[in-house]
Amino acid sequence: MGNPGREQFIAVQKNGDGDLTAFQTSSGRVLDYEQALQEVKAGAIAGVNVFKGRDGEMYIRGDADGDPSNNLDNLPIFE
Repeated sequence: MGNPGREQFIAVQKNGDGDLTAFQTSSGRVLDYEQALQEVKAGAIAGVNVFKGRDGEMYIRGDADGDPSNNLDNLPIFE
């Protein structure tokens, strides 16, 4: 299952609007959104991808695998 050399996101932080602002990885690192975006683009994080929104900005989203439990919005919140 997946590439054992790649980290995964296991928890998130959100702002007051419910937007994702930071990610915790399976190795315990904490990345702000911009850092996480760079790591996802580099292929260092499993199970997620980057897409361009209608506003032209780049966003992180979970791979479409039909399992809503691993959607980024459904990950636990960390402090």
